[in-house]
Amino acid sequence: MESARISHWLNLLVCVLLLLKAEGSSVPLTLVKNSETKGAVCLDGSPPAYHFDKGFGKGINNWIVHIEGGGWCNNVTSCLDRKNTTLGSSNHMSDISFYAILSNQQQFNPDFYNWNRVKVRYCDGSSFTGDVEEVDPTTNLHFRGARIFSAVMEELLAKGMKNAKNAILSGCSAGGLTTILHCDSFKALLPSRANVKCVPDAGYFVNVEDISGAHSFQEFYSEVVSIHGSAKNLPTSCTSKHNPALCFFPQYVASHISTPIFVVNSAYDWWQIGNIFVPSSADPSNSWHSCKLNLSNCSPDQLSKLQGFKSEFQRALSEVGDSPSKGMFIDSCYAHCQTETQETWFKSGSQLLANKTIAKAVGDWFYGRSPFHHIDCNFPCNPTCHNRVFQVKDYPGI
Repeated sequence: MESARISHWLNLLVCVLLLLKAEGSSVPLTLVKNSETKGAVCLDGSPPAYHFDKGFGKGINNWIVHIEGGGWCNNVTSCLDRKNTTLGSSNHMSDISFYAILSNQQQFNPDFYNWNRVKVRYCDGSSFTGDVEEVDPTTNLHFRGARIFSAVMEELLAKGMKNAKNAILSGCSAGGLTTILHCDSFKALLPSRANVKCVPDAGYFVNVEDISGAHSFQEFYSEVVSIHGSAKNLPTSCTSKHNPALCFFPQYVASHISTPIFVVNSAYDWWQIGNIFVPSSADPSNSWHSCKLNLSNCSPDQLSKLQGFKSEFQRALSEVGDSPSKGMFIDSCYAHCQTETQETWFKSGSQLLANKTIAKAVGDWFYGRSPFHHIDCNFPCNPTCHNRVFQVKDYPGI
């Protein structure tokens, strides 16, 4: 009986692994050549890295460059915590599989499957904005995010991106913020005739009061800008008017972006709710804990406050504008990063907005088949949502 049960679970595991293999493809790690001579290095001084899967067929001159996410470090302690991990060193990185927006299979990624697809690894902790020349010999921390971005782009241009006919800069979370902050500069690297657009995912972080009335995340960003020396690499259209810390918030940058941009985000982004709206510092009694694990557990009062957060999010989002070149897919799912997962990008049962998947909405917008500019109704209105439900041990320690 026991051996039969083990055999059953092994067969099930094999089926799952085969399914994952069918949906994704393993792509090797590539270290950026000669990056150390340019000072373009990760937090620990190792060379930055990316994964590149070459395009084929009609997609041979099309490029999608997707930036990995992973938050930020705002002081020596938090940067040292990342230094010897994949978020601070290429020495700890390995090959990965491409799914969803990076998949090379038409049934999983209908509009971009045959493009040149790149995932840029995130190892600087500043959304690729930092540049401090000095290195403290005690910590050996390098704050060189802006140089990494330049070095990676230079190598991709040499690999054929200089001939791009179509190109997308995209990214998830901190990589989504990178996409917003670097959108115009990315377009400037490519041929003027190229069709270049940006698709940030879960990167529209908003500057709102938390439930205690404080702007704690604004202070956090101020510390990120300070330790990484980011101010000089943030959009001058923003820094000429605002404190550089505010220029990490897309709402102060978005109206000045000239490149077409499509914002993918949840209006109830679980990362923002847990870190910006209800950080642990604003909830000392831990009364929101159950609600943050599963929005279905929220009390009527908590749900009302979350609807208020959605309203604030929409006000901040209005800075993007509503021209046909500016698209958005803002669902009401308890989610974070929806372009990297097959279930939420394009698959039977994926969440829908205006009867479209994210992949369909982005593809129609990119190719000019139809504009897409939709914001979902209030939670829990959308029955197609893949709402995140956390176990206590898996909740990201907010």
